[in-house]
Amino acid sequence: MLRESGDELLSYVRDLLSVREDGNRPYASSEEHVVDAEVVEPEERPTRAALRERGAELLRRSAEVDVEDDVHPAYGRILGQLAPDEARILRLLVIEGPQPSVDVRTGGPIGMIKDELVAPGLNMIGMQAGVRYTDRVKAHLNNLYRLGLIWFSREQLEDQARYQVLEAQPEVSDAVEEAGRARTIRRSIHLTPFGHDFCRTCLPLDTVEIDALPRDA
Repeated sequence: MLRESGDELLSYVRDLLSVREDGNRPYASSEEHVVDAEVVEPEERPTRAALRERGAELLRRSAEVDVEDDVHPAYGRILGQLAPDEARILRLLVIEGPQPSVDVRTGGPIGMIKDELVAPGLNMIGMQAGVRYTDRVKAHLNNLYRLGLIWFSREQLEDQARYQVLEAQPEVSDAVEEAGRARTIRRSIHLTPFGHDFCRTCLPLDTVEIDALPRDA
């Protein structure tokens, strides 16, 4: 009985550790799938020496006056991380300039009502840009901010009439009504200098040019 119990315990431990009886090779877990007996090796982590070599190469290239390198190396990677609607948002910002946005906050007599954020960053960018999925605009803006292409400013735009149009939109008026006593804080959304250069380099802004360029198969 002791021997049988020991064998069962050993079998249990082997199963738990995914180890075969000969101890030479682990079993494949239920979540692992082998295709054509091909094993995908994890990407190697670069060493400090390798990183410094790459840094030195950049410094050497920066000192070469006869080399023209007018496109930032990150632009290709960024294009692969953009949704189609995000390209439309960038096109709007580079053509029309900064866009107004408002935060809706509770407000009232000092000391009577706590000042709380009700609805942040309300804007008309989705409608102005003609995006397909208006419910994803906030996520799109967050991604563009993550990529360093836009920034959210606390400053207002000079044209206050644009805020009046925005504050008349149902999304803003509904947030104000829901909060009861509320106020709007006027903000703005801008392209960064990096974003400006990216748009001028990578995005055809004229419809004629867009139609003339080959389509992605």
